[in-house]
Amino acid sequence: MRGGLWQLGQSITRRLAQADKKTIGRRCFASEADLKKTVLYDFHVVNGGKMVPFAGWSMPIQYKDSIMDSTINCRENGSLFDVSHMCGLSLKGKDTIPFLEQLVIADVAGLAPGTGTLTVFTNEKGGAIDDSVVTKVTNDHIYLVVNAGCRDKDLAHIEEHMKLFKSKGGDVSWHIHDERSLLALQGPLAAPVLQYLTKDNLSQMYFGEFRILDINGAPCFLTRTGYTGEDGFEISVPSENAVDLAKAILEKSEGKVRLTGLGARDSLRLEAGLCLYGNDMEQHITPVEAGLTWAIGKRRRAEGGFLGAEVILKQIEEGPKIRRVGFISSGPPPRSHSEIQNSNGQSIGEITSGGFSPCLKKNIAMGYVKSGNHKAGTNVKIVIRGKSYDGAVTKMPFVPTKYYKP
Repeated sequence: MRGGLWQLGQSITRRLAQADKKTIGRRCFASEADLKKTVLYDFHVVNGGKMVPFAGWSMPIQYKDSIMDSTINCRENGSLFDVSHMCGLSLKGKDTIPFLEQLVIADVAGLAPGTGTLTVFTNEKGGAIDDSVVTKVTNDHIYLVVNAGCRDKDLAHIEEHMKLFKSKGGDVSWHIHDERSLLALQGPLAAPVLQYLTKDNLSQMYFGEFRILDINGAPCFLTRTGYTGEDGFEISVPSENAVDLAKAILEKSEGKVRLTGLGARDSLRLEAGLCLYGNDMEQHITPVEAGLTWAIGKRRRAEGGFLGAEVILKQIEEGPKIRRVGFISSGPPPRSHSEIQNSNGQSIGEITSGGFSPCLKKNIAMGYVKSGNHKAGTNVKIVIRGKSYDGAVTKMPFVPTKYYKP
């Protein structure tokens, strides 16, 4: 198991660095003083956080627990993550929905107030600029969160299109929530622990739903969502209340919910079959190729109207040339860019994320293969450091999801 732990740590460190490089364009090996810090930075350090550069921020990759133990504890008890490096923003105005629907694949108009969905910002060629969770607070207020490494390009993209939209008389404005911090509370204890800190009945709030409510005495945006496959919440809290809220959550859990870093967050999302932008999704990959066709609303498929719609709708009709799939494999854990071959030794694709699963105790990976090689059970070879190892296409998620649904 010691070998597995070492391989897990190494593969996660490489994978996060890979995503970091791609999303911010170049990796700046800046001094610690040059990195941005969340309001919880000192709290992380006091609690044993090992801080590393990520997307221009100093973030904890792990605490005193190993990545292996942290991953398992999240699934058995719970984890608290600081994800304040991510960018929350609100769009407001009577034309907010038609504006946003030009940029994303979701049927935003079809969402009930107080609900949200995963979506993708696309470019003119149908490629993914970023993935995001978008929430309809009301018909004229949309709240969304974008990835830290994509913040600058996402905001520039939104602003460019907003200026054009407003010049034609459209009513939309935005506010970037830099005054707020973002915590993710995940795992089976997430709801019972958070219930101690709010008067609202969380048993009546389901996966994908959103509320504005007081938590631990602070006005918060609460979304029942996450990036682990477990039940849980993302909590947008005024930054001046963030440390107190983190302390209260840990205290109410009596030590069962633990601070958890980027390392376990990455292994958890891989086990859940979720994409890491910069690895599993990029500007040249469409939502259809990425296996996210389900996120394109029925009305949007009929009407189009978003950037790259012609390319994407053609792929839905005819099928994509490549597809994202899951793998299990023997040998060392697959790395990003490991070649995938068919049984005849012909190259059919490459791995985008791979590692040792703490919960399944075996190698798992995802990547893209040529269509026709994507069926579950298809045997493949995965080339790692010049040597081929046996693998097989498998369905995702690798670990069953536990979202709280009615």
